[in-house]
Amino acid sequence: MSIKYKQIAEQLKKDCLSNLTHGITRLPTEMELCEQFQVSRQTVRQALAMLKEEGLITGKQGSGSYLTGLLPDDTMNQIAILLTTDTDYIFPARLNDLETMLSKEGYSVSVFITHNRTDTERTILQALIDTPPRGLIVEPSRSALPTPNFDLYEKLSANGTHIVFFHGYYSNLPPSLYVKDDNYGGGYLLGQYLLEQNHHQIAGIFQFDTIQGQERHLGFIRSIMDAGLSVNEDNIGWFTTHELTLLQKKQDTRFLLDFIHHKLESCSACICHNDEIAYWLIKELSYMNKNVPDEISIVSFDNSYLSELSTPRLTSLTHEPHEMASVAVSLLIKRIQGQNASSVQLPWKLIKRSSAIKIEE
Repeated sequence: MSIKYKQIAEQLKKDCLSNLTHGITRLPTEMELCEQFQVSRQTVRQALAMLKEEGLITGKQGSGSYLTGLLPDDTMNQIAILLTTDTDYIFPARLNDLETMLSKEGYSVSVFITHNRTDTERTILQALIDTPPRGLIVEPSRSALPTPNFDLYEKLSANGTHIVFFHGYYSNLPPSLYVKDDNYGGGYLLGQYLLEQNHHQIAGIFQFDTIQGQERHLGFIRSIMDAGLSVNEDNIGWFTTHELTLLQKKQDTRFLLDFIHHKLESCSACICHNDEIAYWLIKELSYMNKNVPDEISIVSFDNSYLSELSTPRLTSLTHEPHEMASVAVSLLIKRIQGQNASSVQLPWKLIKRSSAIKIEE
């Protein structure tokens, strides 16, 4: 009997990949397995216990046994994570969330940094094609633009790699599975909030080469238009990945100084692409003896530790803690298990602090 249950367990292991590929995650019932292998229920239960111990199946009360998505060969339980930067102020928390959650599910993780460059992304993807990972979580590079690497994503997908895009997507890779911020809604929410505080001349500064920046800008502009006010594009500033990298590595704030001198003079409030930009913008304004919020109100996205470090503390948009990574991992596991999954846009919540005030009329 001991040999028999091991044989049954091995056969069920062999069926794992095929079943998952066809979206079959529920194992036959104990009675059905007894009939299939012509053995006793005790023998079947020993086989199932062996698979459960190896993390290949899980039991659901009153429902039976289900494949977890893991495969018997550990080398096939690899997940690759591509992130655009390792210098971003929210990078450590973002990566830790993804690694912790994937490890808890039994997967090994490899991390790659693209530096928001599509050529670097291409080199990484080409290396991955030789030994395709089970899954891929990707923060798109230059996400405001179509990706020239669509061919490699298509090859990886054809080779069985399940892909989830993180914080964005590529417009020329439909239908892509992704989890991202509701950036349009966030830009609209911040614009609406400032309008409610009687600010009618509002500036904005956004990242030009990411979908986040484009959508946040659009949401902000629509809030102004829907309020019946005219949009003044002269009050909008843009920065690139290159300028952001110089800020992060060398504290080069020239693009912020240019923004202050050419965009902010007639404005009483400003929406910043994120907390990092807002933090440095407030510093530069303080060097010019311009007071925040008395002379200009500042609001931003992310509600990071910088929103608390900033003086004054930043009014900023937030998500639930760990939400982005949790949804990304959940979507990937569903795809690995052969289940249907739909893309998710996470709504923002406004955290009001002292960097923005109401104008008394």
